Amino acid sequence: MKIGVQTQNIVDDTNPSAGFQTLSDIGFSCADFSLNSYLKNTSIYASDLNNFFSQPVSALEHFFAPHKLAATKAGITVNQMHMPYPIYVPKGCSRINEYLQKEVAPKSMEICHYFDCPFIVVHGLKLAYYLGTEQAEWEQTEQFIDTIAPMAKEMNITICIENLYDSVAGHLVEGPCCDAHKAVERIDRINEKYHAEVLGFCFDTGHANLAGIDFEQFITTLGYRLKVLHIHDNDGIDDLHQIPFTFTRTRENKSSTDWDGFIQGLRNIHFDRTLSFETAPVLNAFPGQLKQDALSLILKIGKYFSGAVCMGEGI
Repeated sequence: MKIGVQTQNIVDDTNPSAGFQTLSDIGFSCADFSLNSYLKNTSIYASDLNNFFSQPVSALEHFFAPHKLAATKAGITVNQMHMPYPIYVPKGCSRINEYLQKEVAPKSMEICHYFDCPFIVVHGLKLAYYLGTEQAEWEQTEQFIDTIAPMAKEMNITICIENLYDSVAGHLVEGPCCDAHKAVERIDRINEKYHAEVLGFCFDTGHANLAGIDFEQFITTLGYRLKVLHIHDNDGIDDLHQIPFTFTRTRENKSSTDWDGFIQGLRNIHFDRTLSFETAPVLNAFPGQLKQDALSLILKIGKYFSGAVCMGEGI
């Protein structure tokens, strides 16, 4: 399988060639383009929007032209990207939410298409505790998906919903898309509606660990609908986005994350797509001199996962 990592904290706008070449030199073949870094979630929640996505599509393509060229020259495939999130702010003013859904979302699709990227990850709307039920929350999310699904069909892009967590009164709970059976029904129904594979799934290992999801069962239930991965680790308490195998539950070193279940689930569905690591914060944790060593370790873990899934090694 191909192995990828986020571009955030690696690829710089001032010299994207250097970052993509670094990925290539280390041995990565794919990249998760961090489109969400151009409008951060902290800014969205603070109603502090920049004007990046206010630009016309032609200007955005001009801005990203050096990135696209650099990736191509380095032999790096931009196989997935992440739409800025949240795409809807509960109790947010109409100006903010209209901008997110009428400017940010469609222009994210345009950028994805410009990069010839087949998958874009979106966060479902976190509304269950405002609307009263998970079903009502999903209905709002589906209404949003319907606004960009025609673009996805025309551009041959698959929108990928992601399992999320939420926080209620200081407690972590399941967020949107944490029921694999419901996800399967919804993905199949929407794809049948559009007569195209406009919707798929992104399995996030860190979010699954926080929500107590059974990795093997969840992945196996998704089957071929699983298109992309967000691989990262945490302590089961916070969404830390660290290197796999970093945290343990006991001094006997049992991993806090069920990596065996992750491997077995991927093996069950014969997953042969990209193993993509969502570990950008790691690169700020290590000194600059160790940045490439950290990336090399992430690549080696990717190779381990690939061998375990494809060859039955290591489990």
